[in-house]
Amino acid sequence: MGLFDSFSISASGLSAERLRLDIIANNLANMNTTRTPGGGPYKRRGAVFAERLRLAQESGGKQLYQGAGVKVQTITEYSGPPRMVHDPAHPDADASGLVAYPNINLTNEMADMISATRAYEANATVLDAAKGMALKALEIGR
Repeated sequence: MGLFDSFSISASGLSAERLRLDIIANNLANMNTTRTPGGGPYKRRGAVFAERLRLAQESGGKQLYQGAGVKVQTITEYSGPPRMVHDPAHPDADASGLVAYPNINLTNEMADMISATRAYEANATVLDAAKGMALKALEIGR
């Protein structure tokens, strides 16, 4: 693994976690959205991560794959029953007075946000440590 590989791996983690935080913020912002352009309530979304691989050559000429960070493979839309709330005065209420709200749990979203924040901080720490090592290596060459 080269010196700049650690920069690339940490940067991919930072980018992926930033997108995850954006998706969580979007879920929280749409927690009470009962009508979307597609019809029905907003559906919770989440990021699915996958390992980013790169092709490398082994000393014997054999090809193998090495980890090269993380990528967002897809953004999923969770299908689940909406949260039904009795509110006959709401404009989106059905005939029985029930309104379909997104099935988004504030506690779960906040726990996911804390997890994403910690992962982002860990990647930033690794990036800073790699930068420090690169600077020390340059000082040795003086």
